[in-house]
Amino acid sequence: MKKILVTMFFVLGLMSAFSELEAHCQVPCGIYDDHARIHLMQEHVQTIQKARKMILELQAEKNSSKRNYNQIVRWVMTKEKHATDIQNIANEYFLVQRIKLDWPEKKRNTFLNQLHKILVYAMKCKQSLNEADYSKLNQAVNAFEQSYIGNNEKHKK
Repeated sequence: MKKILVTMFFVLGLMSAFSELEAHCQVPCGIYDDHARIHLMQEHVQTIQKARKMILELQAEKNSSKRNYNQIVRWVMTKEKHATDIQNIANEYFLVQRIKLDWPEKKRNTFLNQLHKILVYAMKCKQSLNEADYSKLNQAVNAFEQSYIGNNEKHKK
């Protein structure tokens, strides 16, 4: 019985460890889909914007006895998770895997500055419900898409 329990906990531990792996990969597999990653960031931005809207609507409920604090908390957690997901894609996929150290300094700095804006505005979306920050995050992701995809379509790997 003890052996079965130990084995079961070991398998559950392995399963939970692998369930956290969300990034594409950090091995040189060469299978990259930049378009998909940017599209995913854009979906995260839309989810963050919806969460902001829902939080504001729920907070505006005039009758405090009807105000659903559980739903507010759930939308805040959703907003946080999707902002973090954007930061993870920017860092772990683009910064670590796609932006090359041997690129010309001007090209590399352009993309580093754009990624930095995405990271900062994602952080600001976590911190507040300021509409301008949400708009700037959306603009930063779209500007990065136009610059990065356009620039790298010409220079495939």
